[in-house]
Amino acid sequence: MVRPTVARIDLAALKSNYQHIVDALAGGPDRRPGVIAVVKANAYGHGAGEVARALEDAGADLLACADIEEGAALRAAGVRAEILVFGALSVSDLDGLFDCGLTPTISTPGAARAVQAAAARYGQRVRYHLKIDTGMNRLGFRFDNLRRTLPELLASKNLELDAVYTHFATADDASSELFDRQRARFEAALSDIEALGARPRYRHGANSAALLRDPRAWYDRVRPGLLLYGIVPPPLTSAIELTPVMTLGSRVVAVKGLRPGEVSGYGARFTAVRATTIAIVPAGYADGLDLRLGGRGAVLIRGRRSPIIGSVCMDMLTADVTGMDVSPGDEVVIVGPQGGDRIDVREMAATIGSIPWEILCRVGSRIERIYN
Repeated sequence: MVRPTVARIDLAALKSNYQHIVDALAGGPDRRPGVIAVVKANAYGHGAGEVARALEDAGADLLACADIEEGAALRAAGVRAEILVFGALSVSDLDGLFDCGLTPTISTPGAARAVQAAAARYGQRVRYHLKIDTGMNRLGFRFDNLRRTLPELLASKNLELDAVYTHFATADDASSELFDRQRARFEAALSDIEALGARPRYRHGANSAALLRDPRAWYDRVRPGLLLYGIVPPPLTSAIELTPVMTLGSRVVAVKGLRPGEVSGYGARFTAVRATTIAIVPAGYADGLDLRLGGRGAVLIRGRRSPIIGSVCMDMLTADVTGMDVSPGDEVVIVGPQGGDRIDVREMAATIGSIPWEILCRVGSRIERIYN
């Protein structure tokens, strides 16, 4: 390890979170649904290969990623479980679906034709998941037009419908009525699909927020993402026992003093009003830390909150450690616990007006991930 700024990934916590989610699903209204473990976007910044293998060890038999490239990387990392590709495929190079044994989502007529043509060229029959747009208005066949748009897809000789799913736009907003409308539209769409003669093996719709909000949206499988990594989607709460999987830390590399009236950092955005001691930490926006943390956020040093002052720079930040006995080499916690305190990604996101997903996914590629 050369740079002291590292992300520590607790794979035991990941496996425990997975198991606690599985256990929580036992309380559903019908039979216990299965889990689709979401590892897209480099497993939300945690490292897709290591995370996916750990989830396999924990019992996950179906993983989900964003695109064919991510699926290919998972196969290269030794992942053997089924891998569902969420993303649109109409303009993709589809060879990876066949080379890597991936399960595609078909969400547009154009994608249906492209995957059918590729499957015919390979002489294979491909199982796929059909995505229904029930009101998010992103990807998916419109819920109210299926009798016109689906017959061509269902008649494709080389394609076999395996599952049907949708995605909720407002699962984390209890005041929104769209969630219930989407659920009703999805169930109506399932009836239309059955009327067209299709018999998918299973249905899914619930991301982490929907999983927590309403067991009626669990269907046959659920798709936890953020929950796997030990974080509850804000503003929701959860009784599921979860442990944050990632901690992000560094070390102090320099300590110096400022006289009253002196400034610190680009733009001279911090001016000392009294004698001030500052600590320099080698972590900045090239590592994924947001510029808005300057003057708003904090880090933990020697068990105390030290405000981030001035500008977050490309490679470093500055913390106010006035009155503390701080020396180069001292541990700095950016995300995680130290002493009796903790800074978590929900807090950091709220501080800068962002969301936890963005905080995790922005953790930079030059930050070494250490797995334990």
